[in-house]
Amino acid sequence: MYAIVDIETTGGNSIYHRIIEIAIYITDGQQIIDEYQTLINPEIRIPPYIIAFTGISNEMVETAPIFEDVIERIEELTHGKIFVAHNVNFDYSFIKKEYYELGKTFRRKKLCTVRFSRNILPDMPSYGLGNLCDELGIPIHNRHRAAGDARATVELFHQLIEKDETGFLEYSLKRDSKEALLPPNLPREQFDELPEENGIYIFHDEKGNPIYIGKAKNIKDRVATHFAGNTNTNSRRLFLNSIFGVSYEVCGNELISLLYESFLIKKHWPRFNRSQKKVEYNYGIYQYEDRNGYYRLTVNKVSRWETPVATFRHLSEARGYLGKKVREFELCPKLCGLQKAPHECYDHKIGTCHGACCGQESTQEYNSRFLRATENFSDVKKSFCIIGQGRSRDEKSIVVVEEGCYLGFGYLDSSLQFTRPNELKDYIDSFPDNPDVQKILNGYLRKSSPDQVIAY
Repeated sequence: MYAIVDIETTGGNSIYHRIIEIAIYITDGQQIIDEYQTLINPEIRIPPYIIAFTGISNEMVETAPIFEDVIERIEELTHGKIFVAHNVNFDYSFIKKEYYELGKTFRRKKLCTVRFSRNILPDMPSYGLGNLCDELGIPIHNRHRAAGDARATVELFHQLIEKDETGFLEYSLKRDSKEALLPPNLPREQFDELPEENGIYIFHDEKGNPIYIGKAKNIKDRVATHFAGNTNTNSRRLFLNSIFGVSYEVCGNELISLLYESFLIKKHWPRFNRSQKKVEYNYGIYQYEDRNGYYRLTVNKVSRWETPVATFRHLSEARGYLGKKVREFELCPKLCGLQKAPHECYDHKIGTCHGACCGQESTQEYNSRFLRATENFSDVKKSFCIIGQGRSRDEKSIVVVEEGCYLGFGYLDSSLQFTRPNELKDYIDSFPDNPDVQKILNGYLRKSSPDQVIAY
């Protein structure tokens, strides 16, 4: 048995808005068994644009029951039924939220007639309820009212069942199908084809334009997380309803995925991506030599007149990274700008600083350790290759940086022998360098093992 549901609300966000009307039709897939409809007092004001859209005014709901008064009837009608609606997650999320507010749980199997229609009627110009009904000759009486839209959805549902020759309905109701999880306009076969491998994925709009680009260690699992959850904000609903396709590219490892994701975001400027469109590095670590010959570091705001050895978005990030270097190489925190002291630093007093701050350690000894600490800072102009896992067992990935400038990445056969690392430049595709790429590379270099990086 199926419960065909439609609601009208005070707005599109189930967190802040409330139901003002509900209609439920119970059907066995061929005929209507029971029905229920009622206005609901939302206990908040109905915005003027909703009044204009639905025709439901504040005066009309003033004497209507509140949701608590009708929950028993809703429970009676929908319990044990398949919850069916056009763009089902919208209606379902509002009812679930109302249940939650009353300390109750609402769980039903779901079926979306948008997705059902796309599978059974693949060549329709549009899958909005009004357009579908026009194409199929289904009349809608009292449009944008719960009963009128729900009754039309019933007729649409019955026709879809009659035309379902592939068993889509039965399949979509299986627990592991994830059919109710997917956005209404995303073809199921595209989701099913996603690999469980490291790479990038791209959501496309109706015209095929990229609207969101992401990277993942497991592409299929990561894509599924975009569709999970019960929040139903306007922005989330717009995002999900804008997804008409998904494509992917296996990259082999996280570094290549990060680099390729960054390139594609800057190339396509997807409307739903926020990161990497505009990144400002506000703080830098600067290196200088004091009058006594000791090398020093300091954290300051980025200036066009000086070149930092490393750049960071936030002051805390810069100081945290510098503090890690100080501890790892036993540098003097005073000479690195992390402590202010008139004479010796606090670390020297407790024995973790060798005394450069008070002249007890020679410049030669201190500066040698200092240079080891700073050898992989971001703007040091080195040439090197990063070797990583490829897209298969027989393949390796290669990233080339020359004199500090990122040249690009590519793939090569694992059995390939080479005598000089710079020969690997022939195997890469060129990609532009930028601060985001440098950030990715520096983050990788700070945690990578030595055998993955080959200097030349």
